[in-house]
Amino acid sequence: MTPSLLKRKIKEILARRERRIINDENLIRAAVLIPIYEKAGEIYILFTKRTEEVEHHKGQISFPGGARSKEDKSLLDTALRESFEEIGLRPEVVEVLGELDDERTFSTNFIISPFVAFVPYPYQFKPNPEEVKELIEVPLSALLNQANFREELLTEGDNTFLSYVYLYQNQVIWGATARILKKLLDLLSG
Repeated sequence: MTPSLLKRKIKEILARRERRIINDENLIRAAVLIPIYEKAGEIYILFTKRTEEVEHHKGQISFPGGARSKEDKSLLDTALRESFEEIGLRPEVVEVLGELDDERTFSTNFIISPFVAFVPYPYQFKPNPEEVKELIEVPLSALLNQANFREELLTEGDNTFLSYVYLYQNQVIWGATARILKKLLDLLSG
């Protein structure tokens, strides 16, 4: 699928569906950007591997993003600000395609608003060494390959829940990031 076709498809899918919004005053509002780009004729999604120095989700693979600040006018502003702080992605080069359903983290009490965006490539990303250990580029084709996906039942205290895991070149994408990713992939393949 060409980048322009993919962009149009994502925009149409996200525009015509009702987005699930979580409203809970006890949870922390956050937002992430799902950066998508074309490289060598293939579509990629960019992830970050968090350092061990960050406050939350140490060492995990995530999308660039974080908690909403007082100065952010919207959650989109949060996603764009955090993406600039974490990976040096300038907001003016980002083409936002739409927003996915809110997702809740279970151990850290965040409500995450995910924004899907097309970004230029090549691009000189500048990972913030205090927050980002490395950037991980994953081809969309690898994420859609069922051999790289599994479902697991996890138990935390008295609660048992379904968890998603994506594997790519010895990297493990799980937790809220995997749940957000699965929603996007289900929309694209459905």
